[in-house]
Amino acid sequence: MPGGKAEDRPSGAFVSSVGTGPPGPSAPSGVSREAGESATSGLPEKSGRAPGLKALGSGETRYEFSYSPDLLETFENRHPDRDYFVKFNCPEFTTLCPITGQPDFGAIYISYIPDRKMVESKSLKLYLFSFRNHGGFHEDCVNTIMNDLIRVMEPRYIEVWGKFMPRGGISIDPFCNWGRPGTKYERMAEYRLLNHDMHPEKVDNR
Repeated sequence: MPGGKAEDRPSGAFVSSVGTGPPGPSAPSGVSREAGESATSGLPEKSGRAPGLKALGSGETRYEFSYSPDLLETFENRHPDRDYFVKFNCPEFTTLCPITGQPDFGAIYISYIPDRKMVESKSLKLYLFSFRNHGGFHEDCVNTIMNDLIRVMEPRYIEVWGKFMPRGGISIDPFCNWGRPGTKYERMAEYRLLNHDMHPEKVDNR
């Protein structure tokens, strides 16, 4: 089975392996290769995983089915002298109602201004997947996601918006944000919170 023997896997996790595929074409005879170039494809050789990252480039994907904030990983922001937004659109978020156990489906939108660290997207995907069997109200899930991202990244500014499918004829769209205290980002957070929904979207049935 892919990913090793079933008995070697921790409970509550699913492992998916990624094969390397067939080798690429060999370089023509008599043609020299540049330093750092692959012997088979002529393309630059991969350097392996980025320092400190475990999920990206590991060759296998481990899906956790219980809430796992430790899955989040970060890498260095190479442009810390500039303010800019990074936005993640996560349209397949799912979790469980903590009372009934029924599944809830929604989209999560994450926007942030990085400081020194940025969240790696594959680790974010695995982290969001770990809510699959987590019992939490929509409002709690959105605030939990923001708190975990603040903890690992220490961003200048961040906002998280959840847009959930209707249940019982009502859809819930929690919005939360945070700006670094004592800076312009704290004032920015207050302004965006007060004005985030001045022009609400028309909701038919999602």
